[in-house]
Amino acid sequence: MKKRMKQIMAVVLGMSMAAGLCACGGSGGSGKKEEGAKADSDKYEKVVFAYQTFNNVPSEEGLAEVQEAVNKITREKIGVEVELKPIAYADYNNQISLSLQAGEQIDLFESLFNFPDCVAADMAMDITELAPEFAPEALELVGEEWMKACTLDGKLYGIPVYKPLALTPMITYRKDITDELGIDMSQVNDVNDLDAVYAKVKEAHPEMTPLAPIQPGDTGLSRVYDANIDYLGDDSVAPKAVLMGDDTTVVSLFETQEFMDICKLARDWYNKGYIMKDAATTTSMSLELMSSGNYFSTIASYSYPEEDTAASLQTQWGYPTGVKILKEAYIDTSTVNMVTFMVSTNCEVPEAALKFLDLTYSDKEIVNLLIFGIEGRDYVMKEDGTVNYPEGEDAATVPYTAQLSCGTLGNFFIQYQMEGTNLESLKWEEEQNRKAATSPVMGFVFDTSPVSTEYTALANVLSQYLPGLLCGNVDPETEIPELNKAMESAGLENVIAEKQKQLDAWLAAQ
Repeated sequence: MKKRMKQIMAVVLGMSMAAGLCACGGSGGSGKKEEGAKADSDKYEKVVFAYQTFNNVPSEEGLAEVQEAVNKITREKIGVEVELKPIAYADYNNQISLSLQAGEQIDLFESLFNFPDCVAADMAMDITELAPEFAPEALELVGEEWMKACTLDGKLYGIPVYKPLALTPMITYRKDITDELGIDMSQVNDVNDLDAVYAKVKEAHPEMTPLAPIQPGDTGLSRVYDANIDYLGDDSVAPKAVLMGDDTTVVSLFETQEFMDICKLARDWYNKGYIMKDAATTTSMSLELMSSGNYFSTIASYSYPEEDTAASLQTQWGYPTGVKILKEAYIDTSTVNMVTFMVSTNCEVPEAALKFLDLTYSDKEIVNLLIFGIEGRDYVMKEDGTVNYPEGEDAATVPYTAQLSCGTLGNFFIQYQMEGTNLESLKWEEEQNRKAATSPVMGFVFDTSPVSTEYTALANVLSQYLPGLLCGNVDPETEIPELNKAMESAGLENVIAEKQKQLDAWLAAQ
């Protein structure tokens, strides 16, 4: 069966997103050109498009040809020139925040797991009136139900990426190792079953660490709690107040037995040598670690079938790769709006920005230039319509690729598929979106502005305590009580009360 290579959606990755006031300039003009109109030379409206990439950030030379190819289309279609600004995933939040606060022009940017924070920080423009006129195809494609996840107090603040959304927690592992040791991964049905697997791997390969972190301080264990959790707009590895299961009572996750159990598991694995010793502080991401050959597995959430996820990771790691689902997918409001493109508040050309954004949902050539770059240089087209890197090249050597960002830009379903794609997987992905368990408060977006001070204080507390707890470096029996005291002092009760107040009002209005 053919396999598809798609993004590593460490997406699912938990991140603490910094919010900064947005300020961006523009090249002037109203942006209201007729469709197909072309402005005179040097009269095009300029739109700066900042997007994240999981691959290497290209050199200026590598990016220039892609940018010009995009502009040949946008000048003719919408009278706009675009400046492409790809930013490494790990650096995206900080760099966007710093750039905007410094007054650098950024007109379109992504919210990554922090949609409510972007709105509360006045980073995102209200596009309620503009979007229907200047981004109609994107709105129609995404659909009214999902667009509700980007609406607060009746105002629309962004357009979510159109892609498979049901994030499924999985273990991704070295299949050559399981084959060598005769480990049957079909018998792994939840995270606790991994203990026996890791014991066999460690015994046979004492030089190998069984579990690599996805990113610093994130072992992936925050994705496999027994209960379904709606984070109510918070980062999944730094939640301030949540809903557990179908209960609509807002609680602190850190006072639950589920959190204690996960931290105890992390501590046990750490003591046994199953977790990378400096997982809480390393600057390395999972791709680098797994490519080294010194690690056996990672835990993360993906929107794609097991085979497709394995195919994508195998290309990046350079080792035979297997994938096993650990828990069923769950969709809440944050699942929909976690990757949302927003027009910055002070953008001077919002109409032009939205017209370009609309093309990323409707123009196949545009979105594939952004993902794969220049045909023949950065990728080659195969006879079956799939693509791959030129002979002798890979994701690390071509001048430009954002292949692993497939699914985080515009319309995933018009993006080229990597060679080995199983096109039947598209049906699986659509089915997952329909059948996945859904939060009882789908569509509720929390306004963080009344407790912005508490959010800042709580984020500082969590950055101090959570990496050690989720990576097993500290004893949860003693550390969790200390965490809860610090959270209380930082104003957690105010956040819980405010979330409950807004949620109750939202429920009453339904």
